[in-house]
Amino acid sequence: MSQRRRRSLALLTSGVLALPLLTGCGAGDDEGGPAAAGQDIATTTRDKVADGGVLRWAVDSLPDTLNAFQADADATTSRIAGAVLPHLFVLDAKGRPVANPDYLEKAEVIEREPKQVVLYKLNQQAVWSDGREIGAPDFVAQWRALNGKDSAYWTARNAGYERIEKIEKGKTDLEVRVTFAKPYADWRSLFSPLYPKQVTGTPDAFNEGARGTLKVTAGPFALGAIDKKTGTAALTRNPRWWGKQAKLDTLVLTAVPRAERPAALAAGKVDLAEIDRSGAERIALARRDAAGKGKGGAGAGGAPAHGPGAAVTPAQATLSWANAFGTDEEKAAQEKETRTKHTEAVKRYADEQAALRGFTVRKSLEPAYTQLAMNGASGPLADERVRRAVARALDRQALADLVLKPLGLPAKPVGSHVALAGQQAYADNSDALGGQDAKAAQALLADAGWRRGGKLTEPAGAKAGPESAPQDDGKTPAGPGTGNDGLYIVGEDDGANGEAAEAGADTRAAADDAAAADGRQDGGQDGVSPVLAPAPFGAQQKASLLAQAAAARTADDAKRSAARDGDAADPAKGSPAPAPAKPAVRTSGNMLAKDGKALTLRFVLPAGPGSESLRTVGERISQTLRKLGVNTETVKVADDSFFKDHIASGQYDLALYSWPATAFPATDARPIFAKPEPAADGSLLVEQNYTRVGTDHIDQLFDQAVGELDEAQSRELVRKADARIWAAAGSIPLFQRPELVAVRPSLVNAGAFGLGAPRYQDIGWKKAPKAKEKKK
Repeated sequence: MSQRRRRSLALLTSGVLALPLLTGCGAGDDEGGPAAAGQDIATTTRDKVADGGVLRWAVDSLPDTLNAFQADADATTSRIAGAVLPHLFVLDAKGRPVANPDYLEKAEVIEREPKQVVLYKLNQQAVWSDGREIGAPDFVAQWRALNGKDSAYWTARNAGYERIEKIEKGKTDLEVRVTFAKPYADWRSLFSPLYPKQVTGTPDAFNEGARGTLKVTAGPFALGAIDKKTGTAALTRNPRWWGKQAKLDTLVLTAVPRAERPAALAAGKVDLAEIDRSGAERIALARRDAAGKGKGGAGAGGAPAHGPGAAVTPAQATLSWANAFGTDEEKAAQEKETRTKHTEAVKRYADEQAALRGFTVRKSLEPAYTQLAMNGASGPLADERVRRAVARALDRQALADLVLKPLGLPAKPVGSHVALAGQQAYADNSDALGGQDAKAAQALLADAGWRRGGKLTEPAGAKAGPESAPQDDGKTPAGPGTGNDGLYIVGEDDGANGEAAEAGADTRAAADDAAAADGRQDGGQDGVSPVLAPAPFGAQQKASLLAQAAAARTADDAKRSAARDGDAADPAKGSPAPAPAKPAVRTSGNMLAKDGKALTLRFVLPAGPGSESLRTVGERISQTLRKLGVNTETVKVADDSFFKDHIASGQYDLALYSWPATAFPATDARPIFAKPEPAADGSLLVEQNYTRVGTDHIDQLFDQAVGELDEAQSRELVRKADARIWAAAGSIPLFQRPELVAVRPSLVNAGAFGLGAPRYQDIGWKKAPKAKEKKK
């Protein structure tokens, strides 16, 4: 598994951001335009930051390895490496690579012919924590470990290192000369992070020596104790650091699951934590209540106007009291226990809200984008016309608005597969596909042979999606509250055959009546709740039973009427023999069909608590496609199986997941969009191209870009590749992911970093204002 694939896996499952630390720089400062959203980190000059203190920073888990080049490295591995190891280039606020003066005086290509030569001039003060100078031996050891020639090294990535021919010392010990066998445009991505030769010098040291500890480091922080019991990793100020001293004494990375972070913040376990929308809303409500701007007063029984019990009506509260103090002792005991638990939950929530008033939420957009992926390996989406039709039916602006506008973030659709706004390679190439156009989408589907009202010959209720796709992976949570209350096929109730169209309308009407009776609003098909509701099987079943009962009553009334008329009273007349029944002709009604099959796409979404926004977007996309005549069979699966059992294995038609941005698209984007190649066993080698859509032309453009040393020309080749990716319509970028970070207001130079990398030595607590300043 490659390093890029590891980072994508974190995004696909837990939503964790692995900040890209491999970076580079180049000319063309105006290319890419402004970033969609800037950093929100309370930028403060160092003279106003206090010396000392401890910061507790929430992470998803402690790392299994501290070696960033191993397959099981994760976001916390990268976080630690960023603070304790050399990075020759770092990302600025626009996601553009710049040289890091703490380690480099200069790095440049000094020869292009006959071979590319890069000369690194190192900061003469740069030393490892054991006192040894950082130099050529460290570069050589890392190159030999990562170039792929020695299989004894358990590496997950060798991109770029395999192009190096030799590394040698320059005129002085502070110069490192790297000669390439093949030109490499992304040479700045190499040696970041840079490990000491003690880690990379031998296979044993590389494979095992840096998994649980780093004895030698060279960053503003050094690695302290990693405590598995408490779930913490301590980073302490490095006394040998030659740069500007770290403001904090200690940085404690604390493992806290995302769902538990509001409670951890309130309990004082962490000071900084990336949170989801629900956590941000809790902090906003807490601050609003503290300012006396909350909507309404207390809820029933003195509960807050939000949180546990806020939805309890006076009638429900009265009924609960009556049951608790009624004559049925068993029922009263159960109700009293329920009331006690409810009271405790209300108090706990109120206490947490009081503590959350001391936090603020900093917001930006992550260096990652959410996309609609379409599996082009088989089924209807193997036809490019169908993929393009689906893509052109989407209102990408509306989808971006749906997710980002409620958060107060800029809502602009992403126009590139390979870079984000602000990065030099960025350009909006979506015109290669075309904008939203329902008529064009309908024409594409018609050209592909899909027609409304087509005759259906496949068995009723046939499964949609890939023929081999399992409908339940065995790991999918089921039942109320799990997000997987059943399969929901959008469009099946919209006249799947001509005979059922009216009955379906009656059923939906009955369902709407039932919803109205229950006090629900907006029963229309176009309403989208903030969080995707479970499949409405209960309402559908209720409506179906009501319709059947009505039909039965009608039949009984007809029989009674006939009996009164005497037609059925005379047994001598008997009943005429029934005419032979003609087989009903099933059609697709208002939906599309071809060759006897309805156009149904299997839409796979994660069911976890952190994926509400994905499910909301999925619901809106399904409704859009339904209007086009396309059924969608929505399958919600457990987070831990979403990627490996569905996306990577190709068991889906449509899916929503995110890709991280990169400063080096010529290198990192190629495996994501590479044309799949057939393997000896008949399967496809897809690298990281999980849509299975690619062309030789796209591969050629990436190959040219990675070997082009003219930086402007290399970026132009990458943009051309992106335009061809849009035209192939295997994946459709939608919007940049929101980044929401809860912090104590006095914490500065930290928060929502956006496209940039943290500068760990500048993070700290703001100095208290002096007496004179207070008076002002």
